Amino acid sequence: MNEVLIGCIGLCLLLALFLTGIELAFAMTFIGFVGFAILRSLPAAIDLLAKDYFDAFASYAFVVVPLFVLMGQVAFNSGIAEKMYGTSRKFVGHVPGGLAMATVVGATIFKAISGSSLATAATFSSVAIPEMDKYGYNRKLSTGVVASVGTLGILIPPSGTLIILAMITDQSIGKLFLAGIVPGLMIAVLFLVTIVVWCRLNPSLAPRGEAAGWKERAGSLPQIFWPLLIFVVTVGGLLAGFFTPTEAGSVGSIAVLLLTFLKRDLDYKGFVKSVRESLRMGCMVLMLIGSSAVLGHFVVISKIPSVIAAWTLGLPLPSCVIMVVILFIYLVGGSFVDDMAFMILATPIFFPVAMKLGYDPIWFSIVLGVTMMIGVITPPVAVAAFIVKNITQESIGRIYKGVLPFLITLVLSLLLLFLFPKLATYLPLAAGK
Repeated sequence: MNEVLIGCIGLCLLLALFLTGIELAFAMTFIGFVGFAILRSLPAAIDLLAKDYFDAFASYAFVVVPLFVLMGQVAFNSGIAEKMYGTSRKFVGHVPGGLAMATVVGATIFKAISGSSLATAATFSSVAIPEMDKYGYNRKLSTGVVASVGTLGILIPPSGTLIILAMITDQSIGKLFLAGIVPGLMIAVLFLVTIVVWCRLNPSLAPRGEAAGWKERAGSLPQIFWPLLIFVVTVGGLLAGFFTPTEAGSVGSIAVLLLTFLKRDLDYKGFVKSVRESLRMGCMVLMLIGSSAVLGHFVVISKIPSVIAAWTLGLPLPSCVIMVVILFIYLVGGSFVDDMAFMILATPIFFPVAMKLGYDPIWFSIVLGVTMMIGVITPPVAVAAFIVKNITQESIGRIYKGVLPFLITLVLSLLLLFLFPKLATYLPLAAGK
């Protein structure tokens, strides 16, 4: 049987397995192993399975995964997010839409020391939405902004998504972290602009809150200063070349632990819970990396990437149009299965295509990240929206309506990355000089 045909059958079976709810890593390992055995031999497939998983579990570079996850879990369980939101609320809560803006600011700063987008969405669903309810905010705005700010975790380091992308595409984790900073902050600012414009067009969405005095505001600043300092040290150390990504994860984790212990924000139970969650999530990510390597080897020997690349390059279309089509495929695929799963499945196929079209690998990775941001709040598989729904018991329809203006903002951000690629590539290039 033709190698390409076997590869296509394998990928179709993989999509079918995704829909059954089986764990992603097991599904990818099974299809990759069986497919490789069919195209090569069973002994070769056994050797491949052992080697790919050993490389994933024994790699020093992958230690960065549990370290950054631990950093985020400690921050999550110690209540740092709630304090950040409180500080932001004191500065902008009295303006129309101010509490929603405080949510964006607080979530952006919290994400700088947290590796989990879903934890960000869950935290601010519990912290910010009740506060906005108290001041009469329309649930469409409050739930929409909380679901949307959770997506910032895909770009702003430390990002688990960028770590997995770096592994799949054989890129530097540090460079991808640096590449995500400017686009992530740009999107956060555009979210703030979106809230201001929306509230001006419809003032009933967000009544004014209480104004805090300058003494109260100044007294709350340390709640933001220390987490920001940790972010500057870890990411600044990466940018300056003082740390490798793994060392930055170690420094960040120790710094957050010291901060929470000295301020007595984390008790023994919280510490144990943080370690347990970090171990669980770290193992999950390492399993995904190992399984994606097994699947990737099967996809490569099936010649699907080379066939698709040759076909794509032969199309009488500009490269930018082809890139838009590729991103649309990611969005459609992520509508039927988990966005992360589809990214792991599709990237080994489309990454070589993007490279042959002449696109920068770092830029392409960040554009994929923004596409995933759109995917996680786009129905029907809108993970961030469902987290907000489960915590607030709000109707999913109203949450989708609240998300719509922020979806438009994300599409605009994608357009800006196409027009100004240096938004993603400037910091990594500057660090490499």
